[in-house]
Amino acid sequence: MERQQATVIIIPESGSSVRQFKLSRAFMAIVGCLVLLCVTAVPFFVYDYWKLKTTLPYRHALEREVADQRAQIQSFAKKINDLKSDIVAMREFEEKIRNLANVEESVQGDAMLGVGGPTPEDLDAGIPLTEKHHSLVREMHTQVEDLEETLTIQKETLGELHEYLEVRQSMLASTPTIRPTTGWRSSGFGYRTSPFTGRREFHQGLDIATRTGTIIVTPADGTVTFVGSKGALGKTVIVDHGYGMVTRYGHLKKSLVKRGTRVKRGDKIGLVGNTGRSTAPHLHYEVHLNGIPVNPTKYILN
Repeated sequence: MERQQATVIIIPESGSSVRQFKLSRAFMAIVGCLVLLCVTAVPFFVYDYWKLKTTLPYRHALEREVADQRAQIQSFAKKINDLKSDIVAMREFEEKIRNLANVEESVQGDAMLGVGGPTPEDLDAGIPLTEKHHSLVREMHTQVEDLEETLTIQKETLGELHEYLEVRQSMLASTPTIRPTTGWRSSGFGYRTSPFTGRREFHQGLDIATRTGTIIVTPADGTVTFVGSKGALGKTVIVDHGYGMVTRYGHLKKSLVKRGTRVKRGDKIGLVGNTGRSTAPHLHYEVHLNGIPVNPTKYILN
């Protein structure tokens, strides 16, 4: 069979001979296919380029968003570690307060950062999140639950401690701790010989000799429950301090308060006098605990 060929004639410039090239039909077919392939592929390349150009900003935005989320997770992990440090510091402060106030540890107070368990390890906020992202998130979730439980327990224990200290503060404020007036002790608490009968009798208070009109103050917070004359004590003021503590002030020249008056430690309640059965101006001062007279000097701190 005779091979089909195509003749290509090249017309040269003037003065040159004409050149002829013969190309086979197969070669021409191959060239045609290549041209057709290029024409067909160009739109696909153009589309891919357009798609890449239009989606690239969104891809960059998504990458930035992921990076921001990872940074937020790392920041959150650091905050969890800081919060645990604050809870530990608060726990140590509570123990100091309990020691100062001589308060025993409550049952709930034994739980710290997990009921009965040890303090969780700190989260490593500097690890690369590309590998341990999900693991760190799960660990953070677990520790947040532990911290919430710990904070609830800590709030309850601190509330109990606060209530106890309020009671203690109220008790201290209601305990007679200062001298009710200036002067010198003329007669103490206990048995003595009566200056009126010469017999041995029990003296229920403390006599403080001083000038008439000297100010008398209450040695603790309380409520005035009696103002008036009371037999041998003459003009008398009685103050109830609560918690079973009552103080009595006898032989007054004048009272400066009325029944029902709320008084604070150091408030003026009367003036020293010589009323009732008394040999000279002085204050007869009594302290009663649960209805029983006790030695006032045991409570005087100044």
